[in-house]
Amino acid sequence: MIKYIGSKRTLIPQIVRAVKGFGDVRSVLDLFSGTSRVGHALKRAGFEVTGNDHLSFASVLARCYVEADASHVEAEARELLSELQNTPAKRGYFTETFCEQARYFQPHNGARVDAIREAIAAKNLSRSLEAIALTSLMEAADRVDSTTGVQMAYLKQWASRSHKDISLRLPDVLPGKGRALQLEAMEAAASTPVDLVYLDPPYNQHSYLGNYHIWETLVRWDKPDFYGVACKRVACRDYKSPFNSKKRIVSALESIIRVLSAQHLVVSFNNEGFINREEMEEILGTFGRVRTVEIDFKRYVGAQIGVYSPSGKKVGSVSHLRNKELLYLVSKNEGAVQSAFTQLTAAS
Repeated sequence: MIKYIGSKRTLIPQIVRAVKGFGDVRSVLDLFSGTSRVGHALKRAGFEVTGNDHLSFASVLARCYVEADASHVEAEARELLSELQNTPAKRGYFTETFCEQARYFQPHNGARVDAIREAIAAKNLSRSLEAIALTSLMEAADRVDSTTGVQMAYLKQWASRSHKDISLRLPDVLPGKGRALQLEAMEAAASTPVDLVYLDPPYNQHSYLGNYHIWETLVRWDKPDFYGVACKRVACRDYKSPFNSKKRIVSALESIIRVLSAQHLVVSFNNEGFINREEMEEILGTFGRVRTVEIDFKRYVGAQIGVYSPSGKKVGSVSHLRNKELLYLVSKNEGAVQSAFTQLTAAS
């Protein structure tokens, strides 16, 4: 899967264990699905998963990793990716913008991305096959990028991986049903009845649209106007999420909590976020009984190597290498939340 700040890759076992610990959970809503790592893991564990994210690239990832049924599409997807891999390179918008105007990718790989994306657009693909093809292309480009993990800037010197040739691979599509939505969080929360909701909202001022604007443009393929050294799509200027605002995040989270019909919640939030542990426990306490588990882990790779300007020049040093992810287990049933807490902490 793509590199992603805030990714819960290392926390997947604990999250799945917590969800299982509630005991009576069959259906789960991943409200801010991002890369769909969590939704994918929960689907693998046997839950009925709905993944939701309002960003186009994240919605495509959910369609691939949560909604697509490998038993129906795998053979056709393999054939499609083999065909796309052999598409002749052709320089276009992607190369001009992200390889020449900016330096996120080597031009030879940019021309491959251009050609493959145009080929996908020209086909009348099913919803699942399109998602698999686009996910494969995003991940292939991600493996040969020259960034620290976010698209706010690119490295001053080419990363060694950027010299490799782009190569499409079949994503780890799972058998079974799932569902992917592309709704604002409030709408999805109010309209999706499930047993448990997993919440992993943005936690600071940095928007995921700004951090991953290239993937949004690659999926939309709208070839937008851009600005700045980072060549961000112009929509990034006006994009305002309440979860990226210290003044608005509490109200936004409280509004979502009020409309949920689920019996249980699992909330993942970073200790460097806008809401501290005491505030979060008070907010979640309006929903049900709360138990909290702190998990220590490494910061994302960009934070580990330092702070860089959009031109790739190092402009800041590392303050710390580790932080904590707080997992809040919440339920209207006190026995259920205690069971989940016991399951999680006993295995830690």
